[in-house]
Amino acid sequence: MNWNPLLREQITAHWSTQLRDRLEGLTDDEYFWEPAPGCWSVRPRGTSTAPVQAGSGSMTIDFAMPQPEPAPVTTIAWRLGHVIVGILATRNALHFGRTPTDYQSFEYAPGAKEALAQLDEEYATWVAGVESLGEAGLARPCGEAEGPFAEQPMAALVLNIHRELIHHLSEVCLLRDLHLHTRTRPEAN
Repeated sequence: MNWNPLLREQITAHWSTQLRDRLEGLTDDEYFWEPAPGCWSVRPRGTSTAPVQAGSGSMTIDFAMPQPEPAPVTTIAWRLGHVIVGILATRNALHFGRTPTDYQSFEYAPGAKEALAQLDEEYATWVAGVESLGEAGLARPCGEAEGPFAEQPMAALVLNIHRELIHHLSEVCLLRDLHLHTRTRPEAN
């Protein structure tokens, strides 16, 4: 059994049939829409009231450590920022030669189009990186970069990242649906 193509197929099939097309045409209005009071988002530097405002460019992402209970609802901008940086870019840097980055050093997108370009780039790097592992690479330990999961095989990390992508990008799709059906609903008579 050749596991590497099967693991890649898990995310590439989902990406190409259920996720990426649903993100096409994402508008800035959707990207920054706050469906509830007190949302965490990506905002112009200096405009956030969140305890932590991370980012290196003109935009920052809202955070708090520890995370409050309950955690604030997050915008599409926040969720894409989390996927791009926390799920893909940091792992691409740790395992596949990407320039090191983290929430503090990343330059967040000022709009939906730029965020989708960042997502596409990090996703392509991830998939190519997983392919480069081959079978032997999937079996080797993740290494100390993964902290308490250092001894877990890379295949376990790949499965976890794929679950995270499916989970969070499905949330983005749901937020798009909510935006469409709550922002364009005709007024009741």
